[in-house]
Amino acid sequence: MEKDFSSFIDGYINLLKDTLSKLDTEEINKALNALLKAYKNEKTVYIFGNGGSAATASHFQNDFNKGISEYTQKKFRFCCLNDNIATVLAIANDISFDEIFRFQLDGRIEEGDLVIAISGSGNSENVLRAVRYAKEKGNTVIGLTGFLGGELKKLSDINLHAPVNSMQVTEDIHMVFDHLMMAAFYKTLANKDHLRK
Repeated sequence: MEKDFSSFIDGYINLLKDTLSKLDTEEINKALNALLKAYKNEKTVYIFGNGGSAATASHFQNDFNKGISEYTQKKFRFCCLNDNIATVLAIANDISFDEIFRFQLDGRIEEGDLVIAISGSGNSENVLRAVRYAKEKGNTVIGLTGFLGGELKKLSDINLHAPVNSMQVTEDIHMVFDHLMMAAFYKTLANKDHLRK
């Protein structure tokens, strides 16, 4: 006998709608301007996260390095620090899992480069170490968080925060941030309408 999931489906969708209605659009605007500055100045955007946030970071890199850059003469320069599995595992094995992102920034991050750090809880130690290092070097940090935001929300210069106590909805919102910002640049930089291919 089939089970009726209608009530659960409605509840999930309503929670997603409620969370979307609470997003800080001014912070999204700040993030767009930080990305635009990095783009114009041909600076690297370092992005990273763990688990589902790692997948989100990879998706960001794809959408900016290919999705938008396919149609622009100047290209976005995203570098996803969780994508090179050999490097990540070597650092984790030989040094520390807490160092997998910071180590990759050490001696490489330059003035004007931008950091996008993703952590649903805002308390992932490997993410926080990289963020602290970037801030010590004077770089701007965009933090993507959920729940109460954790330490990452406190450390970030720009907060893309999903105010919800659900990791699934948090990760949904983080992808909304990606696609919203991609669509904005798709329109303004590539002169393309995101509603049509």
